[in-house]
Amino acid sequence: MSLKNYKHHDLIEAGCDEAGRGCLAGPVFAAAVILPKHLKAPELDDSKKLSEKKRKELREFIEKTAIAFKVIEISPKKIDEINILNASILGMQKAVLGLKTRPEYILVDGNKFKPTEDIPYECVIKGDGKYKAIAAASILAKTYRDEYMERIHQEYPHFNWKKNKGYPTATHRTAIAEHGSTKYHRQSFKLLPDAKQLSLF
Repeated sequence: MSLKNYKHHDLIEAGCDEAGRGCLAGPVFAAAVILPKHLKAPELDDSKKLSEKKRKELREFIEKTAIAFKVIEISPKKIDEINILNASILGMQKAVLGLKTRPEYILVDGNKFKPTEDIPYECVIKGDGKYKAIAAASILAKTYRDEYMERIHQEYPHFNWKKNKGYPTATHRTAIAEHGSTKYHRQSFKLLPDAKQLSLF
């Protein structure tokens, strides 16, 4: 089933999504995208369903064809301060307000959001598999975040972030147990299942 181009044909709509909510390390990234109303892009889909190569190709396509887009990162420190749900929402709000074209309606992936100025919005469960603008936002958030994790992998290679991207894999947790946590880890998260959390800083 192909994704819908829009919810309201007569409004400027922005799609929003985030990447990295379930990770133990690194920022959460959020994106907002306004696409042309009748964009032909049958390959656009939920970023999780696409290969890394396809995501990169589509990111280039989105950035060339979007009316406006913005990607925001919210740091692990901020995540620890306000919790991951609020950090994800804050990122999406900042992305929306950072768009060079102000949207008249916001389509948000998931079931939680907060009013952003006076712009009406709708939460759409699994929206990245229903609307092109949300799918585009999911691709941007995912590719920008993956690149970030690959960069900081060079600093702490034993965590293997270039592969696990900060998610709680067995390899990642074993490395935390052996080496402690870093400035990139989210201290409010349960980094180790049943052990004392260690810190490098």
